[in-house]
Amino acid sequence: MTDPNATPAAPVSDRVPHRWRNLAVLSSASIVDNTEAGLVNNVFPSIAASLRLDSGHLGVIAAVGKLASAPAGPLWVWLATRIGRRWVVALTSFLAGVFGLAGAFSTDFVTLLIFTALMAASAIGGSPVSMAVISDSFPDRLRARAMGFYFASLQVATLALGPVIALFLNLEDGWRWAMGAMAIACFLIGGCVLLLFRDPGVGASDRLLRPGTTTAEPPRVGLRDVLGLFRVPSYVVMMLSRLLSGHLLILIFGVQFLVTERGIDNALAVLVVLPLGVGYTIATLSIGFALPVLDRRLGARGRVLVLQLAQVLFAMSALFATQIEYDAVWPYALLWAAMGACQGLNPPVNRPIVAAIVRPELRGQAFAIWLTIFETIGWAMFALAAGSLAVQFGLQSVFLWILVALMLVNAAVLSVLYVTYPRDVARARATVAARDTAPSESAS
Repeated sequence: MTDPNATPAAPVSDRVPHRWRNLAVLSSASIVDNTEAGLVNNVFPSIAASLRLDSGHLGVIAAVGKLASAPAGPLWVWLATRIGRRWVVALTSFLAGVFGLAGAFSTDFVTLLIFTALMAASAIGGSPVSMAVISDSFPDRLRARAMGFYFASLQVATLALGPVIALFLNLEDGWRWAMGAMAIACFLIGGCVLLLFRDPGVGASDRLLRPGTTTAEPPRVGLRDVLGLFRVPSYVVMMLSRLLSGHLLILIFGVQFLVTERGIDNALAVLVVLPLGVGYTIATLSIGFALPVLDRRLGARGRVLVLQLAQVLFAMSALFATQIEYDAVWPYALLWAAMGACQGLNPPVNRPIVAAIVRPELRGQAFAIWLTIFETIGWAMFALAAGSLAVQFGLQSVFLWILVALMLVNAAVLSVLYVTYPRDVARARATVAARDTAPSESAS
């Protein structure tokens, strides 16, 4: 007989099989896909010199790539319900490799734009699917830690690949070799996904936490269910916050800023921004372990507090990093590390927030809409505006308004979650619990 007083802190039933191996595989796939998709940002000064481009062209490349990703994200999630999530994650890597390799042979801006857009639309599919799989593999109390490992691994890989990219840039047409090498890596990781990944099933961690629930497949998701996401107040706030996430701009124009505004060599600038990854890694791992403690002491509002502080601290770091000119490169490196740490506080907190307020079968589409549509709209707006305004006013002025002022507005918007988030979590849990226990109750 089960002891009703036994602690549920680490029940055997919530240990979804292969969850850590799946996390490692998905992290590896995302490392390669993200590096491939973001490679143009790091090597753009060399591309600009080769193809006679400027910051405005970089803004167009980033914006078009994001716009192409907007419809692609939900479509990849839909396809995953038809052919399986394992095949979709592998296919996104394969296609990203194909278009990345084609982009390496570009001889003009239009060709480069087309292939980088197709590459971005391919690579984006792995993100919402991976977020849904991780949420299905780990219970709420462990999701921040799992997300911390996931995003920290992305940054550690970026740190390791940064010097390699810098070496490529010392070669003639080094940006072409860099894109070709990452394309080959995409092919290899796609094969690894097919060999090693095992899908845990939708809602596995939620279902197994309640021994009396049914193991039946969750209901099919229809258009009405997806549209219902917009009636969840916390989800609407998270989408609005994504539109205001100006800190994403530093990933696009960070290297370009150091080269054009501060006169640092492209290869050296790539190395100078690497501390951003160090700060990001430390913060994202640390908050993954600290968040359960905050949950116990502050309840659901602890997550909101961390998310809000991350925006304010980033704005302060960006103010010193981009608005003051230093005589040496090390102050930039330290301040990039500070900005990275503030960015790193976000993923282990905001992903579990989204996962907690929607039903398991809707997580894939929820992440797709949030990450590939609303984030994409934000990226596109920032990239186009920054690229255009940078030509006229300079990146320093653009960074003041987007990296500093807008981030403070974002922090203010997140205050709404103090009221809505606890209620939405309780509502989602009650809905799933009632649905899952209904069959066994009727049978008895």
